[in-house]
Amino acid sequence: MFSTPLTSLRISFLIPSLLLSSFCSTALSDDAVPDDGKLRIIVFGAHPDDAELEAGGTAALWASMGHHVKFVSTTNGDIGHAIEAGAQLAVRRIQEVKDADEILGVEATEVYDIHDGELMPTLENRRMITKSIREWKADIVIAHRPNDYHPDHRYTGILVQDAAFMVIVKSFLPSVPNLTKNPVFLYTEDGFQKPNPMDPEIVVSIDAVIDQKIDALWKLESQIESYWATRDFEKVIPVPQQGSERAERKKQLAHGMKQRYANIANRFRPRLIELYGKEKGSVVKYAEAFELCEYGRRPSTQELLQLFPFFGSK
Repeated sequence: MFSTPLTSLRISFLIPSLLLSSFCSTALSDDAVPDDGKLRIIVFGAHPDDAELEAGGTAALWASMGHHVKFVSTTNGDIGHAIEAGAQLAVRRIQEVKDADEILGVEATEVYDIHDGELMPTLENRRMITKSIREWKADIVIAHRPNDYHPDHRYTGILVQDAAFMVIVKSFLPSVPNLTKNPVFLYTEDGFQKPNPMDPEIVVSIDAVIDQKIDALWKLESQIESYWATRDFEKVIPVPQQGSERAERKKQLAHGMKQRYANIANRFRPRLIELYGKEKGSVVKYAEAFELCEYGRRPSTQELLQLFPFFGSK
């Protein structure tokens, strides 16, 4: 949940950098990017769980239709645990997030080698974000809004905003070919009210994939045993590894997560009805929501619905 280059870690946190870098990316090379007419979506989260939490259901829906989704964490998560820390935790969290993304159908996972809690809106990081978007040849880019309690969330949002124009500027980062068409940029849902509350153009029912999403989140065990379980920065409740206690723990996770996405559906019910029609929109149980960024391409309503092809006829 929490980020500067790994070489500046405190000595007590160090492990060989090759061990970490071997886990950092499963992204396709540029030559391997398929030109098959399918959508290409890249989601940036600040930590190895944020993209999964905020867009995992919608990603699973896109993937089920053959579209190409990549999840990027802008930090390595190396302090995102109540007790563990350092490069060993980063390796653990990166493996967890790769396992989760496989369940969702996300075909590429990348984790930047930046310390949790230390992400800054630097030129170097702007170039890195721009590089990821260009190499993925993204049609859609999703990230946090830049008003958030966590500095890594805020700066992820700012860095993605800063890349929204640069991805098409040929002379910026000329080592990576620029995009010739600006992607559509969107924000993930949050509850913050200042300077302005979340106002989503798109709210997606994830009823059909809620169990798949929970199965994916269940892989993020380091988060389940500390922050998600206790909200206590000094307490851990280990996840049982077998038997009825493990099943009960997963049941508790499912209950909490279903409540989270039910709250989103209820909060944005009028938009669900507008998008799905009254009959369908009124009964959606679980949802994810996305607000259109003012930067990047400004799609028409029809184009936006084509990019989120889930609504069908009303």
